[in-house]
Amino acid sequence: MRILDAHKIYYRHFEYDVDPNMSGVDIARMQNQNPDMVFKTLVTMARPGKYYVFLIPVARELDLKRAAIAVNEKSLSMLHQRDLLGIAGYIHGGCSPVGMKKLFPTVLDTSAQQFETIIFSAGRPGHQVQVAPSDLLKIVPFTFADISAE
Repeated sequence: MRILDAHKIYYRHFEYDVDPNMSGVDIARMQNQNPDMVFKTLVTMARPGKYYVFLIPVARELDLKRAAIAVNEKSLSMLHQRDLLGIAGYIHGGCSPVGMKKLFPTVLDTSAQQFETIIFSAGRPGHQVQVAPSDLLKIVPFTFADISAE
């Protein structure tokens, strides 16, 4: 949120009690949010030192084949949770596309194009922000691609 403030980007902040047994869909419903507009941030690796970030709706799964095609790689694998803090600077459940240690190539699922704003982690478990994709693009360069599956 500090980064959004510094760039004078409008956002709404949501806070909730963290329950490790709750899914992203459960959290969205608990907060009366449309799960289709709530996105999770996933970090993948093509090879050591080559990382990519993907944002997909919380009810969907990352299609690794489509994701690899979107970033012109042969294959991708999910980054292990234990490596997330060292690579991205975030812990599981608090990973945000904003404020990572390094700016990695980022892809936002095309489903986000149907919404004026999307919701994603604010960088800590229990915190979310709602931001227009056009505003997110001002601080996190990204492309759109069809990268998720049911």
